[in-house]
Amino acid sequence: MSLPLSILLGGNMLIKKIKTYKWQALASLMMTGLMVASSLLQPRYLQEVLEALLAGQNEAIYSIGAWLIGVALVGLVAGGVNVTLAAYIAQGVSSDLREDAFRKIQTFSYANIEQFNAGNLVVRMTNDINQIQNVVMMAFQILFRLPLLFIGSFILAVHTLPSLWWVIVLMVLLIFALTAIMMGMMGPRFAKFQTLLERINAIAKENLRGVRVVKSFVQEKAQFDKFTDISDELLGQNLYIGYAFSVIEPVMMLVGYGAVFLSIWLVAGMAQSDPSVVGSIASFINYLSQIIFTIIMVGFLGNSVSRAMISLRRIREILDTEPAMTFKDLPDEELEGSLSFENVTFTYPNDDEPMLKNVTFEIAPGQMVGVVGATGAGKSTLAQLIPRLFDPQEGSIKIGGKDIRDVSEGTLRKTVSIVLQRAILFSGTIADNLRQGKGNASVSEMERAARIAQASEFIGRMENKFESQVEERGTNFSGGQKQRMSIARGIVSNPRILIFDDSTSALDAKSERLVQEALNKDLKGTTTIIIAQKISSVVHADKILVLDQGRLIGEGRHADLVANNAVYREIYETQKGKEE
Repeated sequence: MSLPLSILLGGNMLIKKIKTYKWQALASLMMTGLMVASSLLQPRYLQEVLEALLAGQNEAIYSIGAWLIGVALVGLVAGGVNVTLAAYIAQGVSSDLREDAFRKIQTFSYANIEQFNAGNLVVRMTNDINQIQNVVMMAFQILFRLPLLFIGSFILAVHTLPSLWWVIVLMVLLIFALTAIMMGMMGPRFAKFQTLLERINAIAKENLRGVRVVKSFVQEKAQFDKFTDISDELLGQNLYIGYAFSVIEPVMMLVGYGAVFLSIWLVAGMAQSDPSVVGSIASFINYLSQIIFTIIMVGFLGNSVSRAMISLRRIREILDTEPAMTFKDLPDEELEGSLSFENVTFTYPNDDEPMLKNVTFEIAPGQMVGVVGATGAGKSTLAQLIPRLFDPQEGSIKIGGKDIRDVSEGTLRKTVSIVLQRAILFSGTIADNLRQGKGNASVSEMERAARIAQASEFIGRMENKFESQVEERGTNFSGGQKQRMSIARGIVSNPRILIFDDSTSALDAKSERLVQEALNKDLKGTTTIIIAQKISSVVHADKILVLDQGRLIGEGRHADLVANNAVYREIYETQKGKEE
C-alpha cells in the first residue's frame, strides 16, 4: 500500500473515531467559533477606541472599551470550555484506538506476532497512540481555529487598509513556501525517528529481561555500547529536526516583521495626505500579526501532524492485518483424546527449509507418548502444531478423528492443553494464573492440579495460599516453582490431550519423578505427550517418537528403539554415560 493512500485511510479511521464523540466535537467547534470571533473583533474595537481618542469622544471610549473587555472575556471562557472538550475527545479517541489495537492483536497467531515483533507492537500501542492523542487535542484546540482565524484576519486586514493587500499576499506566499520546504525535509525524519524508537525500546526490553545473563557474562559494556549506538542515532535525528526548526522560526518571523515594517513605512507616507489611516494601522498590524501567527503555527504543528499521520498508518497496519490463522465459527463439541499426524510438513514464516517433513503417526486415547531427538529436530514445533498455534503447509492433524482446522477454537482449547518449556506467569495471584487454564476453576480443582504438579508443598506454606501475589513475570518464585505452577495451569482444565514441552527441565529428579507418578495415577484417561531432552523422562512411555532433522525416523517402546533405532540408541548411550 502506498504511503499517501495509507495516510488517507488512517485519516478516515480517525474521523470515524471522532464521530463517536460528535456532540462534544460540535460543542468544541462552537467554542472555537466564539474564540475566533473574539480574536477578530478585538482589533476592530481597538481601532474604534483609537479613533474616538483622536476625536476626543470620552463617552465612546468607555462604551467601546466595555465591549472590548466583554468580547475578551467571552473568548477566554470559550477557550477554557474548548480545552476541556478537546481533552475529553482526545482521551476517548486514543483509548478506543488502543483497545481496538489490543483486541486485534489478541486475534493474531504466532506468525503475526513474529511479523511485527513484540517491541514494535508495544511502541505502536504507546508512543504512536500518544502521538495521535496529541494531534486530536491540538486539532480541537488550535488546528480548527487557524483556518478561520487566517481567513477572517485576511479579509478584515484588506478591509482595513485595502491598498496594502499585496503586502499580505506577498508575506503569505513567502511563509507558505518556507513551510512547504520544512515539511519536505521533516517527513522522512519522523518515520526514521519512530523506527529508531522501536529499536531502542527492543534493546532496553531485552536487556532488562536478560539482566541475569548480562551480569553473569559481564556484558554490561557491550549492552551499553549497543544501546548508545542507537541512542546516538536517535539523538542525531532529534537534533536535525531541532536545528531545522531553530532556523525556520526566525526566518518566518523575519518575513512577518518585514511585512509589518513595510506596512508602517507605506502608511507613514499615506498619513501625510490622509491622517485617518493612523487609526487603522494598529488594527491592520494586529490582523497582520494574527495572519503571521496562524501560518507559523501551521508550520510548527505540521511536526506533530506528520508524526501523527505516520502513527495512524502504523496503527492502521495492525487493524488491517488479517490473522495468519482463523477458526471456523462452529459450536463447541466433545472430542476424544486420539491424535494423528498425516504427512505433515511445516515451515516457519520467512524460513526456506521445512522444520517438519512429511511426519505421520497415530496416538490412541489415554496413551503416554514421548517425543525425543537432538536439538533442532522439530520437537517443540510438533508440540505447537497440536493446539494449532501454527498451521502446517501440507498434511493434516486430527484429534478425535476430526481435522483441527474443522473445529471451533473453544473445542480445541478445551481438548488440548500445552505446558511450555519457559514458564510464563502474569502479575496477579496464583489463582489468577491457574484460572487462565480454566476460567471458572474452583479451589478444589486448583488444589488437585497443584497436587499433581507438586506445587502444593510451596503453595500450602504461603499465608494466602492461592490468593498469594505473583509479581511481574513471577520474579518472586524460583524457576522450579514457576514451572510447577505452569504445569498446574495446564492440568486444571482436565484436558483430553496434555502436552509437556520439556516443561520439567527446571525440576530436580525427585520432583520430576513425583510429577510423572501423579500423572500416571490421576490422569489415566488423558493422552499425555512429553517432549523431552532426557530419555529418562519418557523411558516408561507407551510409545516414543524419534525425530531427526524434522523427520520421524522411529517410533515404539524404549527397549525396541534401543535395539533397533541407531539415533535413539546414540542419544540414550550418550545420556547414560553422562549419568554414570
